[in-house]
Amino acid sequence: MSWSIKLGRFAGIDVFLHLTFLLLLAFVGFSGYLSSGSMTGALEGVLFMIALFGSVVLHEYGHALTARRFGIPTRDITLYPIGGVARLERMPERPWQELVVAIAGPAVNVAIAALLFIGLLATGNLGWPTLRTLESGPLLERLMYTNFSLALFNLIPAFPMDGGRVFRAVIASVTNRHKATEIAATVGAGFSILLVVYGIFTSLM
Repeated sequence: MSWSIKLGRFAGIDVFLHLTFLLLLAFVGFSGYLSSGSMTGALEGVLFMIALFGSVVLHEYGHALTARRFGIPTRDITLYPIGGVARLERMPERPWQELVVAIAGPAVNVAIAALLFIGLLATGNLGWPTLRTLESGPLLERLMYTNFSLALFNLIPAFPMDGGRVFRAVIASVTNRHKATEIAATVGAGFSILLVVYGIFTSLM
C-alpha cells in the first residue's frame, strides 16, 4: 500500500502502518520532552501512544474476526494517526450482522479496560481518575481509562463511526438500506459539526 509499511500478518490479515503515524510519534515525543524536560518524559509519551494503538489494532481485529464469522474476509488493517481502518471485502447483508460487526470493536476496548481494571485493583494500583492521571499518570491506568473512553467515543451515532453503523443497522431493520444510509450520514454530518465546534472551544488537538 502507498505510504504504508507492513508490520506483519496476523490471523490471516495483513497489518500496515501509514508513514504519517511516525509524525504523530515524533510530535508526542517532542511534547513529552517539552512538558517534562527529560528524555524519560518523551519516551513515556511514545510508549503510551504505541500501547494505545496496540489497543486500536485489537479493536479493528474485533471487527475483522467478527465479520469473518459471517463469511466476510478482511483485506487488511491500516493504522493512521487518527485511528485504525479494517477494510472488509464487503459489508454484511443483514442489518443484525452489521450491528454485531460494528459493536465488536468497542466491545474489545471495554474488555481491555475491564482486564486492566481487575489487574490494577488486584495489585492495589488503581486510583481515582483525575486530570493528572489522564494526562501523565501511570501508563496502565491511562491505558485503562483511554480504552473505556475509546469505546464510548466510537459508539457516538455518527456514521461512519461504529456507533453510526449501529444506528444505520437499527434503521435498516425497519426500512431499506439506502434510506438508512442517508439518515445515518445526515446525523453523522451533524455530529461532525458539533465535534468541530467542541474542539475549537476546548482542545484543537
